[in-house]
Amino acid sequence: MAKEYPPLKSVPGFSWLGINLGIKDETPDFGVIASDCKCSAAGVFTRNNIPGAPVIIGREHIQDGQLQAIVVNSKIANVATGQSGIEDAKNMCRWTASSLGIAPEQVLPSSTGVIGKRLPVEKIQTGCESIPGKLGSTPEHIENFARAIMTTDTNPKWGCESIGNATLLGVAKGAGMIEPDMATMLSYFVTDASLSCELLQKMLRRVVNKSFNRISIDTDTSTSDTVIILANGLAGEVDAEKFEEAFTRIAVNLAKEIARDGEGSKKLIELTVSGAESQQMALQIAKSIINSPLVKTAIHGADPNWGRFVMAVGKVFQYPVSLDELSIRFGSESQGMTVNAHNLDSSKVSLDAISKYLQNNEVQLEVTVGKGSFAETVWGCDLTKEYIEINAFYTT
Repeated sequence: MAKEYPPLKSVPGFSWLGINLGIKDETPDFGVIASDCKCSAAGVFTRNNIPGAPVIIGREHIQDGQLQAIVVNSKIANVATGQSGIEDAKNMCRWTASSLGIAPEQVLPSSTGVIGKRLPVEKIQTGCESIPGKLGSTPEHIENFARAIMTTDTNPKWGCESIGNATLLGVAKGAGMIEPDMATMLSYFVTDASLSCELLQKMLRRVVNKSFNRISIDTDTSTSDTVIILANGLAGEVDAEKFEEAFTRIAVNLAKEIARDGEGSKKLIELTVSGAESQQMALQIAKSIINSPLVKTAIHGADPNWGRFVMAVGKVFQYPVSLDELSIRFGSESQGMTVNAHNLDSSKVSLDAISKYLQNNEVQLEVTVGKGSFAETVWGCDLTKEYIEINAFYTT
């Protein structure tokens, strides 16, 4: 069955393009988002200590809270390329700005793909010079952009909502090297709502912490992680609370789509850790479980080996959990099967029933670790043979 995509709605004042420059193959690899006017802008970036050149330049360009365009290439990440990589990122901004008639500082660059390779600057320059004749605001242009930023993704990812007279649209990519710390691989939001950059920055951090910072595919924090939101203000003011609610919904859905599309994955895992004594305790235990190769492979094989959850909880040594208070629920709150780790007789759960449940494409889990009032929900995926095959031959 073909994948069903959410409807796409253009945002007034924004144009898009996604084309192929031949950076690696014949698939789309170059994208641009351009606004008719300057935008309030906010961003969060990777906290990896060796960020890519586009992240370094992007942080500089967004410091004043204003942007008017984003330029992205896929297939090569422009990471670990020294001063040459910095100049390449700056040139992407200069060439894009020249084509759009704006200042280079109004352009944010992004790159994603293989680390340690120089960009083919001649091809990038040609792409930048072609921008004016290829920009458009149709759903097709937006989808082309979403496909141009993909690397090992199997499908493009987007979501949009209306808030009063305004529209919010988000586009994301990510399938591997995913355990975000402040952001996710690449994700861009645009809106015609009027919102200050100060408000957007605070809102963005809250939204990212509820969504992109709650997913993990392989525990690896990318050197290129970037989340940006641009607001051109053409629709006027909106209810900030309702806007943030819509922003959160779209971001959570995009985060889940990234986890679902994990390299080689077959299953989306939604895990809640409850009963914790603090938010940090809940999050660290949740990440320990969702990142465990033994848990991920058990879910892939529908193996009801709940002992692996006990291990993953116990190895978070800074937050001891009593076996007497540990339980694992497979399935929803109303229909799930609960294993009480300290008293198997009270569980009365068939391992065959758990195995049957784990065969689903989406798996819900809840691990209760005590009687505390804190809980965290994270998303991840199973670990398959295909993940190894994709990453064993990524550059060849």
